[in-house]
Amino acid sequence: MADNANLKDYELALNAVRERTDFVPKVGIVLGSGLGGLADDIEVVTRIPYSELEGFPRSTVEGHKGEYIFGYIDSIPVVLMNGRVHFYEGYPMQKVVLPVRVMALLGVDVIILTNAAGGLNKNFHPGTLMCINDQNTAFVPSPLIGPNDDRLGVRFPDVSAIYDKDLQELLHKTADDLGIELEDGFYLQITGPAYETPNEVAMYAMLGADAVGMSTGCEGVALKHMGMRIMGITCITDMAIVNTTFETSHEEIQKVANRAGKELQRLVKEVVRRI
Repeated sequence: MADNANLKDYELALNAVRERTDFVPKVGIVLGSGLGGLADDIEVVTRIPYSELEGFPRSTVEGHKGEYIFGYIDSIPVVLMNGRVHFYEGYPMQKVVLPVRVMALLGVDVIILTNAAGGLNKNFHPGTLMCINDQNTAFVPSPLIGPNDDRLGVRFPDVSAIYDKDLQELLHKTADDLGIELEDGFYLQITGPAYETPNEVAMYAMLGADAVGMSTGCEGVALKHMGMRIMGITCITDMAIVNTTFETSHEEIQKVANRAGKELQRLVKEVVRRI
């Protein structure tokens, strides 16, 4: 497989999935760092590790298993990405978004992107759930660089509204009904893997970002290019804006994500029921 994924690569991956299951999901869900608990809370039909799909990128980050899980939330067919790959793992951005593009090709109507991120809004706290209403990917390469295949999307897609407004309203209504605190905000993606310096944090906050992380934005661009309806939810795992006196660690972030993940799972499951 070439370094940069193209439609042929997506079709090969799609065929590899279809050789293992004919399951047709309605909703796709990407599980971020520490948020994989939902994978244990659905009626599983089959699991397909990325390692079984030729040419697929492999997740190398603790907490990201790297597998598709097909199953049901109540009677609704879903596919979960239990772990994603990141640009900082050394993959070209086109490969980073390959798993979410394949989910779209599987026939889903909606994709829910979740992530763990550092908080830049001083009104947030570790454990805050944030509905993503906009994003900034200016600090990472675009997944659309290179030849465009019109069968995936147009050469110059409009990304002025990546996150579907109706889905945002549904997410807030669901959170209100469940008594779950949900904030709004815009998400900024950086390359990683180093956490932000105090100066970088100040700069991102000056840009108006409410959360900063190392994923999701590129997936949003790739999916919007394909015309998908997208919902985004961030779990704030640490307050980057005030973390200037002690070190941030992946282990601590996972602990917070694991705790907040129970609320996120409850929210996502009910949203899926209402889509």
